[in-house]
Amino acid sequence: MSHESLPTDGPAVVTCGLPYANGDLHIGHLRTYVGGDVYARALQRLGQDTAFVSGSDMHGTPVAVNAEQEGVGPEEFALEWHDQYAETFPKFNIEFDNYGHTHDKANTDQTQAVMETLIDEGYVYEKEVMIAYDPVDDQYLPDRYVQGTCPYCGADARGDECDEGCQRHLEPGEIEDPVSTISGNPAEYRSRQHKFFEVSELAEYLSGFLDRLEGTSNAQNQPREWLEAGLQDWCITRDMDWGIDYPGGDRDDLVLYVWVDAPIEYVASTRQYTDRVGRDSFDWEQAWQDDGEIIHVIGRDIIQHHTIFWPAMLRVADYVEPRAVMASGFVTLGGKGFSTSRNRAVWADEYLDEGFHPGPLRYYLATNGAFQGDVDFSWDRFRERVNNELVGIVGNFLYRSLLFAHRNFEGTPEAAVSEEVTDRIKTAIDEFEDGVNGYSVRDVGEAAVSLAGFGNEYIQRNEPWNLVDEDPDQAARVIRDCVQIAKALAVLFEPITPEKAAQLWDQLAESGSVHDATVGEALEAPPWSVRRAFRTV
Repeated sequence: MSHESLPTDGPAVVTCGLPYANGDLHIGHLRTYVGGDVYARALQRLGQDTAFVSGSDMHGTPVAVNAEQEGVGPEEFALEWHDQYAETFPKFNIEFDNYGHTHDKANTDQTQAVMETLIDEGYVYEKEVMIAYDPVDDQYLPDRYVQGTCPYCGADARGDECDEGCQRHLEPGEIEDPVSTISGNPAEYRSRQHKFFEVSELAEYLSGFLDRLEGTSNAQNQPREWLEAGLQDWCITRDMDWGIDYPGGDRDDLVLYVWVDAPIEYVASTRQYTDRVGRDSFDWEQAWQDDGEIIHVIGRDIIQHHTIFWPAMLRVADYVEPRAVMASGFVTLGGKGFSTSRNRAVWADEYLDEGFHPGPLRYYLATNGAFQGDVDFSWDRFRERVNNELVGIVGNFLYRSLLFAHRNFEGTPEAAVSEEVTDRIKTAIDEFEDGVNGYSVRDVGEAAVSLAGFGNEYIQRNEPWNLVDEDPDQAARVIRDCVQIAKALAVLFEPITPEKAAQLWDQLAESGSVHDATVGEALEAPPWSVRRAFRTV
């Protein structure tokens, strides 16, 4: 992991937090996944060797509880949702290099290898802990099998997190007034022996790690507060049948807590990608065990897991620590957060069923405020931003300039690009690169929109419709400039609207794929030998 500006010579891995395989995706989820896809594509446009990976989170009580309520086994239940996610993401142009899941052999083997290292290094111990128990149904109640009151803020909370209040991770035995989510029976606490990861011994390392950590401000600041309050060791086992078995050999009645194996899927998924494309294309060991740039894109509700527990595990297992964590704010609806489990959302499949193209939603989610800020979704605001910016600025420039080029020159005019336009494209590239290094997908998108705004001002100022009769050579130079801006937009806007960028690239008669283009190509001349008539955008 380097703190040189991106791009660097080493490989990069961009990950997205794993969706629980327990319900439909909504646009609150998509804000994180679109953000990750935009960022990975932007890194690739800079020339960084990048793998974009994720997978479905198959384990844990959210899956087990919902499967039990539907009367099916958790594996069958989770695999059905996993398959749906794998089909849905590409429909929004979210293109993972590998999308696995936590119950496959790759992740099971990787998880047990990491855990065995933690055990061998002396960071795992056993102690007695109070676990919620339903005396009527004779059932222990880990995590989301129980709900109650958060002991820190008093909000209604799940057994493993205060999702409606302070967002804290909750350890077993912490929740107050526990009630079974299965039977509705009041629960009591009973003592059980469980395994703990001695995170407290890594406090000094984690303090230094947070000093080095890049990313969004919430991911940098929130864990500092938890660290300064004093780290508690982490219970890493659960009384369940569903999950990855604890590998120590002494407790075959326990499975690993879902947040042990979930982030390890990032490593396993990268490894699967290498297995598929070969080490010459992407080397997972170089990325995770040598000089990789690891960048996690997550929702802010799982900051603690990615900035405390996960880097502590990586440290003991001798893996590369994350370079950056980008934590998105929530998407709210009427001021309340989207929630799959609480059935409060604008659903991804409904968006597509209405016939909307993914491009406008990607633009809205990527550029509507700072990534770490909350967004209160409104169809009126969505329509306003798409019409005024995506259509009114970008689409308007491309339509005017390329239609004029088609009607008057049958393609790209044979003229040199002006110094003014060359400099402005260079400025847009700098803004794009600054957005990547500032971990701002909004700035990445706005670099292109701002360039299109300049294009509109440029064509309006030079009035080529008057020049075409009065000074046809000058008209050719103006439109040649506009075609160059259009090419730059294809490259710089590819992370935001990849499908439309590919269509624009084709209309410019460019060879190859815009998805393989780097920012330097934004300054290269369009092909002279193929003066293909532009189709209107």
